Amino acid sequence: QLQLVESGGGWVQPGESLRLSCTVSKFSVDDYTLGWFRQAPGKAREGAACISRYGPTTDYSDSVKGRFTISRNNAKNTLDLLMNDLKPEDTGIYYCAAERKSILACSRRPEDYAYWGQGTQVTVSS
Repeated sequence: QLQLVESGGGWVQPGESLRLSCTVSKFSVDDYTLGWFRQAPGKAREGAACISRYGPTTDYSDSVKGRFTISRNNAKNTLDLLMNDLKPEDTGIYYCAAERKSILACSRRPEDYAYWGQGTQVTVSS
């Protein structure tokens, strides 16, 4: 069964950068459509970015567009999220997720994803 393990979270000050990684085990990172989701305290889980299985096509929420970059690292079999110019509102638990139904497009809806990691905490505060 597919396993996803996130890493790279931590505490940073506003304006700084972080790179999250999601290690994919037992399958190739190319075999799935993948996404990064986040959940702030007291709020619903939201899709920050996704990347399609083929293409690839990427999609970002308006709140992270231009600051975050999602990518696959085939050599390491990971899904990465480079986050620049971090803001306090980016604080939350970040999850990676995978699904195999879509091919050329990707969804940022959590209900479309079957496999989830345990999450990594990102805190942006001065």
